[in-house]
Amino acid sequence: MNYRIVFFILLIPFFGLSQKMKLDLKSIEKNLSNPSSAYNYEKLIFKFMGLPKSLDSIEAQHLYYGRNFINDKVSQTGDEFKSLAEAFKSNNFAECIKLGKPLYAKDPTNLDVILILLRAYDQMKDVSNFSHHISQLRLLTDAIKNSGDGKSEKTAYKVNTVGDEYIFLNVMNIGQDYTRGSRPLKDGVIDVWEKGDIKIYIKVLYLDLIF
Repeated sequence: MNYRIVFFILLIPFFGLSQKMKLDLKSIEKNLSNPSSAYNYEKLIFKFMGLPKSLDSIEAQHLYYGRNFINDKVSQTGDEFKSLAEAFKSNNFAECIKLGKPLYAKDPTNLDVILILLRAYDQMKDVSNFSHHISQLRLLTDAIKNSGDGKSEKTAYKVNTVGDEYIFLNVMNIGQDYTRGSRPLKDGVIDVWEKGDIKIYIKVLYLDLIF
């Protein structure tokens, strides 16, 4: 997962005081599909792609967890994403931008795509696009952080995918010196990351089991 590694140190100052919010996935799904809702997907995506700093924590929650309810997502197993990952591994950053931009347009809240573009823009010295995507990354990872405190199974941080879990771990500066234990739940998997007396709980959601 080396392609996920970016300058996460830039994110750390943004994880200060935050408001923990109850995660209501059914309400999120309903709001996103309601044209009159303030949290309608098209409205939120328009703000996210244009001015991500203008979104609040509730909007961020809808965007991150709402990705589960959109149909046309970019898959890590798809040929387009594999080509993007290969370009990144080859340090072909111009090609990363060329391949990544249409995937970003298709699936704007895909953390993997955002991270690759972020790294590519940094290498190409494109400060404007780098700053834009770092704001988006902060917004989405803050939504994960606000989903719990990670101190117990009941208050675990909640992520959409295992890939997002590893991205979040990097953001939280949780490295290879932690060990992981996993246990299946009826609606997902709970991972417990341990280092000495420290335990961090992260729940990977399986939404097809929830609904």
